[in-house]
Amino acid sequence: MDSDLDSDFDSDLDSDATDGAKPDQRKTRRGSELAPGPADLPPPELALPDAAEDTDPAASSAEDDDEARLPEPAEETPGETTGPVGESRLAAGHAAIERAVRLAPTSPGVYRMLNAVSDVLYVGKAKNVRKRLTSYARANAPLPARILRMIAATVAVEIISTATETEALLLEANLIKQLRPRFNVQLRDDKSFPYILITGDHWAPQILKHRGAQSRPGRYFGPFASAGAVNRTITALQRAFLVRSCTDAFFESRTRPCLLYQIRRCSGPCTGEIDFPGYTELVREATDFLSGRSRSVKQELAHEMETASTELEFETAALYRDRLAALSAIQSQQGINPRTVEEADLFAIHQEGGYSCVEVFFFRTGQNWGNRAYFPRAEKSFTPEEVLASFLGQFYDDKPPPRLILLSHRIEESELLADALSVKAGFKVEISTPQRGEKKELIGHALTNAREALGRKLADTATQSRLLDGMAATLGLPHPPKRIEVYDNSHIQGTNAVGAMIVAGPDGFIKNQYRKFNIKSEGLTPGDDYAMMREVLQRRFRRLLAPASEDGAAKRKADDDSFPQWPDLVIIDGGRGQLNTVREIFEEMGLSQVSLPSLLAVAKGPDRDAGRETLFMPDREAIKLEPRDPVLYFIQRLRDEAHRFVIGSHRKLRKKDLREAGLQEIPGIGPSRKRALLHHFGTLKEVERASIADLGKVPGVSAESARKIFEFFHARPD
Repeated sequence: MDSDLDSDFDSDLDSDATDGAKPDQRKTRRGSELAPGPADLPPPELALPDAAEDTDPAASSAEDDDEARLPEPAEETPGETTGPVGESRLAAGHAAIERAVRLAPTSPGVYRMLNAVSDVLYVGKAKNVRKRLTSYARANAPLPARILRMIAATVAVEIISTATETEALLLEANLIKQLRPRFNVQLRDDKSFPYILITGDHWAPQILKHRGAQSRPGRYFGPFASAGAVNRTITALQRAFLVRSCTDAFFESRTRPCLLYQIRRCSGPCTGEIDFPGYTELVREATDFLSGRSRSVKQELAHEMETASTELEFETAALYRDRLAALSAIQSQQGINPRTVEEADLFAIHQEGGYSCVEVFFFRTGQNWGNRAYFPRAEKSFTPEEVLASFLGQFYDDKPPPRLILLSHRIEESELLADALSVKAGFKVEISTPQRGEKKELIGHALTNAREALGRKLADTATQSRLLDGMAATLGLPHPPKRIEVYDNSHIQGTNAVGAMIVAGPDGFIKNQYRKFNIKSEGLTPGDDYAMMREVLQRRFRRLLAPASEDGAAKRKADDDSFPQWPDLVIIDGGRGQLNTVREIFEEMGLSQVSLPSLLAVAKGPDRDAGRETLFMPDREAIKLEPRDPVLYFIQRLRDEAHRFVIGSHRKLRKKDLREAGLQEIPGIGPSRKRALLHHFGTLKEVERASIADLGKVPGVSAESARKIFEFFHARPD
């Protein structure tokens, strides 16, 4: 998406949105969060790959646990050939490279091959740039078809000199991630990894999940493979060590212990339920456990439990028993905990069907902190070793490496990569391909995971393809849609109006393409859904119609990663009226002469029952599908995902307004009651979370006032 987007046309996919996720709220892959009850379950072939997780702050998230979508097959850019390379174009490419050879240095550097429209086709590095380019310039050299196509499309070569080959390798990885040239291996869906932080800037340290720069004082433990792994670990650590997770502001405002103290997940340092030395000891134990000294910590707890039991202090003994059980739960969730590997990242690659899957495991302090599957984009001619070598350079471009990296395949220039990572990390990094022992067993386990992950992804992709084929046949589309956009609006009596767009394609929901639109039209009648939809669609499609600058075009190309920007199908939540409005908007904008997508409106059935929807398309009779029709279930999933996303965006906007306005916006709540509420609950957020019964316990708040306060914070948006 263009870098010059309006501030109110933004993505909800920020790390802050995901850091608040709770493990018991997490959604499972492939759409189970929208699955019907047992009696209404559709056939198993309806599973939607990469089902959308929550991507807004108002809902929980499992964004790190979903596997990346499979890359689309490499497409030829204009002027490139898919068959035998034309002799004239190949000769022109050789001539362009020969011109670059005359000016190329004999020192290390990075070179970029460009096509006729200055798109970067390939980024490479060499110890001797002139020698490397000369190998491309030889007319009769036996080169793979992929390289010949690249040479035939090349019209210019740019060169950047570096002081050492190590610098060239690091620069090459950085440029590949930035420019995404089509003839290179591309690491996709690369996200920062979460850490566990035990803060060091407060007398009562806090345990929390952390992303980004490690600037806050404290101890950082990680990386973890997913936000879910961090959430589960923190929850278990709270049970085991009773360390607080609340913010400093909440901590300072407490006059009585919160619910976490009551359920034995916090020791209550905020109100003096535990003294400073006692809390410091709990923090030390938690730090020791995360630092790899789990055995000694468990031995200490077991000794304390036996001592308490001997002294007939059974309640204290039961507390130590529960803490030991929580520690055991952490280690059981971690699966394999190697005996001989203290700190390492493990990479295993499996190729099948022209696709590659790289499974990554993280081991720190002798513990398994999770694994994740990647599906890098690479042409079929790349060997596993070539894919893995390029993947590693890009993977560690923005991440600190461990002291040991274990690989399933031996790669070329492993020593050079190890030297480059050592320079970057400030300590010696070893890259190894184990052949025996426990490390070899770990590699075998990772290869099994890579093979199974790729098998699942290929099966999911095939299922999605069948669903799209069925949709095209049912709706009479000219071809299965590659990009589906679904739009919906949300507001409460016209306030905090927001529109949203979700996107789906051959690989399921494409979350990084989701967008929200803050409705800002002046003079708009509150609650006018037609006018809101008009604004959203006009802003969306005017941006597509407007000529983009070269920088903007390059940004879009990098963002979409060969995923089309123009939709083949637009779905609206509504009936014939909404459909006619959208059709008028498209005609006014002249889309019929540019790229008119197919239109579909989905009207809810009587009593809003799922399975009884009516489908409307232009110039056609209304369509009614059988309740268990796979295509109908698929359309319901798309519509419900748009509704979920827009509701979350609306709630985020509304909560922001509430925090800015304060309690004075609630009818009947004056300054005295506001002070009483804040004194009782500490923060506005806790007032929002409170039940009617809890609100009624505040001095000066009657049952009717409690009901009004509760309804104000929990009103359902339209």
